[in-house]
Amino acid sequence: MADIYPTEIRTVENTVVDPMGGANQTRVRAYNERLVLSLVRRHGSLSKAEIARRTGLSAQTVSVIMRALEKDGLLSRGLPQRGRVGQPSIPMSLNADGVFSLGLKVGRRSCELILMDFIGAVRMRRSEAYRYPTPALIVDFVTRSVASMRRDLSDSLWRKVSGLGVALPFELWNWVEALGAPKADMDAWRNTDVAALLADAMDLPVVVQNDATAACAAELAFGHGPRYADFAYFFIGTFIGGGVAINHALYPGRTGNAGAFGSMPFRAGSAEQDQLIDHASIIQLERKLEKAGRDPSSIWLEPDRWEDFGAIETEWIEETADALAFATASVCSVIDFEAVIIDGGFSPSVKGRIVEATRQAMGCANLQGVSAPVIEAGLVGASARAIGAASLPLFSRYHIDQSVLFKELA
Repeated sequence: MADIYPTEIRTVENTVVDPMGGANQTRVRAYNERLVLSLVRRHGSLSKAEIARRTGLSAQTVSVIMRALEKDGLLSRGLPQRGRVGQPSIPMSLNADGVFSLGLKVGRRSCELILMDFIGAVRMRRSEAYRYPTPALIVDFVTRSVASMRRDLSDSLWRKVSGLGVALPFELWNWVEALGAPKADMDAWRNTDVAALLADAMDLPVVVQNDATAACAAELAFGHGPRYADFAYFFIGTFIGGGVAINHALYPGRTGNAGAFGSMPFRAGSAEQDQLIDHASIIQLERKLEKAGRDPSSIWLEPDRWEDFGAIETEWIEETADALAFATASVCSVIDFEAVIIDGGFSPSVKGRIVEATRQAMGCANLQGVSAPVIEAGLVGASARAIGAASLPLFSRYHIDQSVLFKELA
């Protein structure tokens, strides 16, 4: 399992120095507990001896920490592993039922709420499609969905829900024309404190993050993160977005907007310069279908298994792949990415076709002076934004954190 925090981790045996002054034994214990949980998540399971070796903590300190985490229900012990000499080692792994979190994806055409367990498995899912989102609509959806989930989960497990993570596009109010939404309805987002609004409705801690950044974090934590240290990530939703991973960590950039690939300048043929979102987004497929008199609703209602749209879909995939090849060459001329990962709000079969078409388009691209990256299909899938959102409360409370993931929208 990869980390969404830096790879290099410093351990402390006795003290943690507070940058504001002073040292605190309670913070030492909390830090080391997070460290142990982070390492176990990364490696799947570890024995006490392995954790002591990897962290530099004493065997006694590790034993105390792991006993406490096991008592709290966060770690589970596996079957003893017998070696050649000495006592058998006992691997410890994360307890799936130890903690839960909710993840909400607010999209421009649909929303999704998931309940995720401590190891990243989605236990429940609710979704709804709409023409455009409003704050009132989202609060109503969340309230109804949570009530439904609570009926299907025991009280003892529901009490382990640590919070709600929210993934939504930055500046939703700027997409009035593209979404065909009334300006007054979209302007409601401008002055809405999403975290406060949902915290009042849910009585849970709420963390908010950009949707494409959250999706990239999900891929880093639950997808290709262990395999590639550096990658550019494209998520094709209503509009395309993305994220950047460097040295196994999410890279936010100066303003938190690194990986805003949808805004990449783009020019097709003799057309005036526009942006990548105009050539590699699902809304382009919707417009093609509407122009042909076809119903595009299954795109948003059932992203994992939308209707076969035949030649129109094939045309859209080819155009999307050409645009992605251009974008890939552009981003790799800035950072020498090892891989480019493509995911989106569609079925694995559609994703596979886009990835393969992009690989073919890269073969025709002018890559002089650029090292071609590996083009991979994302492993997390259509729910990457919701899964990334659900990760936010878990990592903010139980793992070595990285400030980018927990920075609320301004």
